[in-house]
Amino acid sequence: MQETETKPIRILGISGSPRNMATDYVVQEALKIATEKYGAETDYFSSRGKKLNFCIHCDFCIRKKEGCIHKDDIAAELYDKMIWADAWIIGTPVYQGTVSAQTKTIMDRCRAVVAKDPKVFLNKVGMGIADGGDRIGGQEPAIQTILNFYVINEMIPVGGGSFGANLGGTFWSKDKGAEGVSEDSEGLRSLRRTIKKLIQTVQLVKRAGSVEVPQTPVPEASKEEQISSR
Repeated sequence: MQETETKPIRILGISGSPRNMATDYVVQEALKIATEKYGAETDYFSSRGKKLNFCIHCDFCIRKKEGCIHKDDIAAELYDKMIWADAWIIGTPVYQGTVSAQTKTIMDRCRAVVAKDPKVFLNKVGMGIADGGDRIGGQEPAIQTILNFYVINEMIPVGGGSFGANLGGTFWSKDKGAEGVSEDSEGLRSLRRTIKKLIQTVQLVKRAGSVEVPQTPVPEASKEEQISSR
């Protein structure tokens, strides 16, 4: 096995909030931890002030395999960042017990990237963060939606583990925005635990990818097997 040069883990943070408040704060805090504690290389995309068009299921991406018909900020800024990253951190405010419209639009629009290359996100690692005005206001269902998205796109979803960070980073803002989540010690603990799991999982994926697996030759089918398969 050849030794490969160790490169920093590349992490993309995505905030699905239309406001510069709690979600932007917790996603950027996650990236700060990833950089300062684990030496990760990071990039960031905020939905705030961006033009994000809904997927209209026109099938342009399926027919043309040239990306999305919409030439908005997702196409111009986000797609390349998604491909670049080893891991994603998607953060969302809780709206009506689930993800925000901006978060859902970003996830829906990934169809265009996958249509062009079905394995483009294969084995990238992803975690979710959700913040809400109530302590129990839909944070876990929102994160579950994000984790389901990762599974569908052949990514590896991670949570923070049992006893405090089950599905991911969950925050209670008390409707005080960034100030509220910055004071949520349990939310910050769940964030740190989930980031640790994210980093560990990316390291495992990279390690597995550097191992040369011998190819086992497939024996030719016998005449009897060929006949039976007709």
